[in-house]
Amino acid sequence: PWTHLVFLKTHKTGGSSVVNLLHRFGETRGLRFALPHRYQFGYPNSFRAERVKGYRPGGPPFDIICHHMRFNLSEVQKVMPNDSFYFSIVRDPGTLGESAFSYYRAVAPAFRRAPSLAAFLASPHRFYRPEARGNHYARNLQWFDFGLPLPRTPGEAAAALAALERTFALVLLAEHFDESLVLLRDALCWPRDAIISFPQNGRTGGDAPRVSPAQAASLRAWNALDWALYVHLNRSFWRKVEAFGAHRLQEEVSWLRRRREEMARRCLKGGGPIPARGIADGRLRPFQPPGRAEILGYALRAGLNTDERERCARLATPELQYKDILDRRQFGGNEGGQPP
Repeated sequence: PWTHLVFLKTHKTGGSSVVNLLHRFGETRGLRFALPHRYQFGYPNSFRAERVKGYRPGGPPFDIICHHMRFNLSEVQKVMPNDSFYFSIVRDPGTLGESAFSYYRAVAPAFRRAPSLAAFLASPHRFYRPEARGNHYARNLQWFDFGLPLPRTPGEAAAALAALERTFALVLLAEHFDESLVLLRDALCWPRDAIISFPQNGRTGGDAPRVSPAQAASLRAWNALDWALYVHLNRSFWRKVEAFGAHRLQEEVSWLRRRREEMARRCLKGGGPIPARGIADGRLRPFQPPGRAEILGYALRAGLNTDERERCARLATPELQYKDILDRRQFGGNEGGQPP
């Protein structure tokens, strides 16, 4: 199995669920994580190696890096081994834009100034100023997270996407998350159980549509670079599905969903996510952003034996608390800053 892993966690794409399985895989195998001093690697500034806790030039490389950064390949290569597997995840900007509007309302001036998403989409330039701090959340957020330069021509955009694909061996699709996990497991030669995870950072309302088709089209047009990125990587993803085998993929996805449901019944109070206010254990209560989104989390079922409780707790632990667990394991003490 691959143990040298670079996961670019993009914003509002389901990356927290991937980070949870990476945390668990690495912790159980005693792997060394490249951790931020707080919870992100100096984001939204471009990643630099010195942002990694314990990094020193010429020192031993790390095994896994998976927390928020603005990608910078040359600096990541200072931290990670040459044989690292690079992967990431993307999402249709037609839905990602709405999620970003809800989640980053308090920190993106363009969103904060707009009375509603509909008002923003009716006249985005009225609210958006590219130079304003925090407005990277308001337009082409995925392009920004990948650290890609703003293109002046279609040819420059195509070249940027080609370079991205040379770096990242696999890019998951948020809309086909389970299929993505199966392809990831196959690429990494991991055991089946390693990709079981509970959805992290979900909002109240679940998967219910939050934008109309017209609004989704407007969001794609406003985030044109993200749409080009998504279309390009979507094609690559389905070529990988074809090579894997569609029937084989569906069998693996069915197994994964059954196993996840079985673990949810065994582990979770109510069998699924609940509002944070209903979670008594602070170690399992997810961070709530200053915007209007309410983030769900998990409470453990009563009556679990010690081993079950430990395994279930790891599946349910939010990203920030898990980062602190790993920090204590690697560096001792009670490290961990305040949530971003």
